[in-house]
Amino acid sequence: MSGVRAVRGAITIENNTAEDIKSATVELLTAITKNNDFNISDIVFTEFTVTSDISAATPAKFARTELGWHTVPLMCTKEFEFENSLKMAIRVLIVFNSNLSQKDIVHIYLKGAEKLRPDLKLK
Repeated sequence: MSGVRAVRGAITIENNTAEDIKSATVELLTAITKNNDFNISDIVFTEFTVTSDISAATPAKFARTELGWHTVPLMCTKEFEFENSLKMAIRVLIVFNSNLSQKDIVHIYLKGAEKLRPDLKLK
């Protein structure tokens, strides 16, 4: 039975450069779509957040230019920051149509962001 599902993910970058943001965005989104078996046409919307130390480019730009997400509604905002929060992080929430149950969704946390959800390490 098809339904609307959501998947979370995050990745960190080394440097505040457009190239690092592009590379990380492509890596993260590719891993999420591959591990959850959905296509661009299945996506309802995607929201990115970035920490305040990321300003060289927006992840949404690279979702469009590098992965072809031209028809996907994309939004980018600054991440809420608190004491000892993760730095240089790109986070994403993708809402999509899927036959998967919510318990079968594979949330992806890469590089330094793995510490946000150590319970979800990829096998």
